[in-house]
Formats: sequence, structure tokens, C-alpha cells
Amino acid sequence: MLERKLPNDPGFGRLHRPTVPRRARVAFGRPGVESGWPVCSAATPSPPYTNPRALPLPLHGERRRRRRCRTPGVHVFAADDNPPGKMINLFKIKGQKKDEAADTNGRPAAKKQSPGELRLHKDIAELNLPKTTKITFPNGKNDLMNFEATIKPDEGYYMGGKFVFTFQVPPAYPHEAPKVKCKTKVYHPNIDLEGNVCLNILREDWKPVLNINTIVYGLNLLFSQPNDEDPLNHDAAAVLRNDPKNFERNVRRAMAGGYVGETQFPRCL
Repeated sequence: MLERKLPNDPGFGRLHRPTVPRRARVAFGRPGVESGWPVCSAATPSPPYTNPRALPLPLHGERRRRRRCRTPGVHVFAADDNPPGKMINLFKIKGQKKDEAADTNGRPAAKKQSPGELRLHKDIAELNLPKTTKITFPNGKNDLMNFEATIKPDEGYYMGGKFVFTFQVPPAYPHEAPKVKCKTKVYHPNIDLEGNVCLNILREDWKPVLNINTIVYGLNLLFSQPNDEDPLNHDAAAVLRNDPKNFERNVRRAMAGGYVGETQFPRCL
């Protein structure tokens, strides 16, 4: 580094470093910009030499208000800042991912199936239905948890009839039994006038190893062998127990759309 002699300094004639008076000290330019020597006054004692590059640089505009975040490439701005571009709302990222999951036709992506739906899908694929039974899906194949089973008995008291049962499968299936109701009003000792079905495997005897196929065969058995020992329609059960011939006449009258006692039944032949 070059050293400069000041002619008015008492120590003129010996080498010393240039000094900057406190009242004459000015802010130097930015790093990398060449600055001139500051003017020194002989009337002011010379303070220790100050390196211009060591002086603090003023911060301007956005640099003063910006705070750095530990996440690389992400900056946090104060409320009075106007950062360039559009700020990304991180809370909308999840929604954007859902939108991106839509297929090219604009339809939403398929919903992930629950364990109950997966098990039901397997049970339906493995159905071995009797020829008297047909299963339909009124809400389409996308709604497997709600379907209907139509039974047309080919023997017994109810031969020739057509009876529709609704199945509502709970999310906890197969740990919970499906809810089954008879949609067709029928004169039957094990089916009441509201459509509730008395089938032991739908209640206390249900086990996760059972499936839809088991229930379908149980419903078919109700029509071929009605049970008067555990009835829901006690009047029909009493007639079946005491007078089977009269019970058969009542069944034929009910399926034809006639009256049994004071109750009228819809035609289901």
C-alpha cells in the first residue's frame, strides 16, 4: 500500500498512513467502485487509520426489508414489500394436485376404494347365483355398496312370484353384516310389512367369513322353507303353523294383488 505525507502535519517528513477526520468522514462507494481520497484537515487530530472497505454499506429498498428463510430459494417479505411476480399460496398446493389428478376428459380421478369396497368387489366377482336370483346396480357399477337382488322362486308357496331385496353394505363390511330389506310387500312369516327380514346370518350369526353369496342363498331358503318359529309377521306364522292350506291360499291371494285380512298387497306375479 502507498503511504502519503501531509505537508501541514507536525510529523511531516516521516512516513505515516493517511487519516480521515471524524467530521470529514464520508460514506464510500459500493465495493468494486473506485473512490477518491477524502479531504483531511490539519486542525483536527488524526484518528487511527480507517479502512474504507470496512465501513458499513447502506441497504436500499427491498434489501433492507427482506429476511432470509432457511429453505433454499424461498424468501419471506414484509407486509410493505411488493415482490416481483405472483406470490404462491402454499395452502393451495394440495388443491392444485387434486386438479392435476383429473384425466384428460375433465372428470375427477377415481376415488380410492375402502377395504370394505375391495372385499365387496371380490365377493361380487365370485358370485355363484342360483338361477332364481339376479343382481342389479340401480346407481351404476361405481356404487357397489348399494344394489338389489331379485328373487323368483321356482318351487314352494311363492313359486312364480317376483321379490326385490335391497342391499346396503356398510363401510365396515365384512365385519358388519349388510342391511337387507324386502322392497316388495309380501305375505311372509319371516318378512314384516315394512320389509324387515328375519334371517339369522344378518344378525347374531353373521361372521366375516360369510359373504353376499351366503345371504342370497339364505333369502332363497326363506321362500322355499318359511320358518314359523322365529317370525316377524306373527299372524302369517300362526296360519302357517295351524293351517298350511289356508296359508297357501293367502299367499296366492297376496301375490295376485288381493287382500289378506285388512291388508292389500301389490301384484308380484
